[in-house]
Amino acid sequence: MRRLFGTAWWLAALILSQLSGPAIAGPSFDPALPRIETREGRHALIVDGEPFLILGAQANNSSNYPAMLPDVWPVIEALHANTLEIPIAWEQVEPVEGRFDFSYLDTLVAQARERDIRIVLLWFATWKNTSASYAPGWVKTDTERFPRMITKDGTAHYALSPHGSETLAADKRAFIRLMEHIREIDPDNTIIMVQPQNEVGSYRSPRDYSPEANRLFEDAVPEALARLEGRSGTWSEVYGPIADQAFNSWYVARYIDEIAAAGQAVKDLPMYCNAALSGPFDDPVPEGLASGGPNWNVIDIWKAAAPHVDFVAPDIYTRDHRTYVEYLRLYSRPDNPLMVPETGNAADYARFFWTALGKNAIGFAPFGMDATRYYNYPLGAPGLDEQTIEAFAAKYRAFAPMARDWARISLEHPTWGVAKADDNETQSTVMGRWKISALFGLPQFGEPEWDWLEWEPPAFADQPVGGAVVAQLGPDEFLIAGDYLRLRFALADPAEGESSQILSAEEGTYVDGEWRMKRRWNGDQIDYGFNFTRQPLFLRVKLGSYR
Repeated sequence: MRRLFGTAWWLAALILSQLSGPAIAGPSFDPALPRIETREGRHALIVDGEPFLILGAQANNSSNYPAMLPDVWPVIEALHANTLEIPIAWEQVEPVEGRFDFSYLDTLVAQARERDIRIVLLWFATWKNTSASYAPGWVKTDTERFPRMITKDGTAHYALSPHGSETLAADKRAFIRLMEHIREIDPDNTIIMVQPQNEVGSYRSPRDYSPEANRLFEDAVPEALARLEGRSGTWSEVYGPIADQAFNSWYVARYIDEIAAAGQAVKDLPMYCNAALSGPFDDPVPEGLASGGPNWNVIDIWKAAAPHVDFVAPDIYTRDHRTYVEYLRLYSRPDNPLMVPETGNAADYARFFWTALGKNAIGFAPFGMDATRYYNYPLGAPGLDEQTIEAFAAKYRAFAPMARDWARISLEHPTWGVAKADDNETQSTVMGRWKISALFGLPQFGEPEWDWLEWEPPAFADQPVGGAVVAQLGPDEFLIAGDYLRLRFALADPAEGESSQILSAEEGTYVDGEWRMKRRWNGDQIDYGFNFTRQPLFLRVKLGSYR
């Protein structure tokens, strides 16, 4: 998959090929296919030739059968989601070696198309949450042909080895057949992206200690990593205490890259890998994490090893504000589009949608969003009641009519997002000449320091709700949206005697790329900042100054 820098790239290539004649073969590129586009360190997922924001939801792991889809679609529709992330399993499509059954995929795509829902397809194969649980029985039971990792003490580990050439060949053959079937049945690109494998790596053993793996471990690191790290040597010499993790990361990523490349040669869809995470503030201990997966401390290794993987993405299951925001920061990079393919489905996770968008996220998806009555509590909600669904649906409902417009704006303009912190403290940033502050737990009217008027905090003041996103459209113009908070704009560094003023504040939305005003806010609605309550909405704000 080629990451494109600017929409004119393919036109230039086409013109060059026409001028040069048939003897010069340019890169194979279909502008109708979904792709990742990058401009000035910001990213967008392009679908049908235009930026697309994934308002996503991931179904439970075992919802990947035709009989279960009636329990999936009502929740997707209640969320106002535009994209379903759902598995397809190797054991499901190739239960007998060489015999393939894609009837589930046919049903899934047809039903998604009827509902105008896009699909991110999750290939559960060699690894699913590091284990081989979704590999076919003929793979699981033949440990000679499809070897497991070996632990330090010489016993068989539960995870399949990334050094198993037969395992890679079999997985790749099945994936190629999957992509061939997608190419055949889905010319309109209902499937917009594929995740090859799921939360890869291994727990309790940081790498394979088989004789072949040990031999490779004593060799010099690959030249690509020597250039990356600025020095050569063995894995232990270059990577020290995380040598085992670095080694496993390289070989797992190379394994997946070969699968991704083979699939993209059939149909060149964007592909990404998701990460089971270690804590972001401490040095990772290889024995205590999913060693080999795209954890934040080995993203650079993954980038070097897996050029056909368009990005790596964090699965975030922490309610701690500081930790969640740090994960977003670590995966939001000029060379790595941010997407949150999994997060908890409890209501308090919904506030982080705002922070993710502020970091140019191309998509966000709570996990376990179906009516099959499985809940991964305490990681998520103990049940999907109306209030829990509404925590996400309110945001998706506001963005759904203009999801493409937001994706375009996020690609073209600086953004900032904020979610209510655990200590309820004010958060702020500076964009151009403006300081923007987010305040939580306040009523819509008045100032908290007023001591001449009795008031009580609103009911949501102590709840883990609230956030906003801001896009800077021009030096003094902003698009803002949020819920359960107050936003203030002030001059960051005013000249002597200079004061700020709100020139206009329009509530509205985008329709076919054009801003449509619903009403102007003035008077009480702007005297105390921009106050957002339960239902998110958009304001287009123009600011100025005087003296």
